[in-house]
Amino acid sequence: MSIHLGTMLFQVGAVLILMLLLKRYALGPMMKVMNERQEHIEQQLTIADEKRAEAEKMVSEQKEALIQAREEAKELLERAKVQKERESEEILQDARKRADRMIQDAKEEIALEKEKAIKELRNEVGNLSVSLASKLIEKEVKVKDQSKLVESYLNQVGELQ
Repeated sequence: MSIHLGTMLFQVGAVLILMLLLKRYALGPMMKVMNERQEHIEQQLTIADEKRAEAEKMVSEQKEALIQAREEAKELLERAKVQKERESEEILQDARKRADRMIQDAKEEIALEKEKAIKELRNEVGNLSVSLASKLIEKEVKVKDQSKLVESYLNQVGELQ
């Protein structure tokens, strides 16, 4: 086996030319695409990290908003409860005042009706007294008849009461 130096140099030269051509036309663009792809992936990862951070921030803000909304709802319920109690107390006080006023009005009306009834009774008693006196004067009655007349008069007065 003999080594041919010319063939060997030719083969080494061909390999070197092939390597230079491969590097220039195949590996160069391929490395460029690989580098671009790597940069694109890194950008996407950076954007994903930013979006994740933004999403975490939004979740945090939503949690705070939810807590605040719950506190506001609780405060509204407390205010509504206080207002309900105040209004119910006012309604009860108004009802008590109306009831007291109605009782007072009823007492006054009863007193007026009582006075009216007493006046009517006095008028009737006066009329009966006059009637009795005129009957007594018209006829002179005996003591027995007079006691019957007085009893009759008293019965009439009793019926009026």
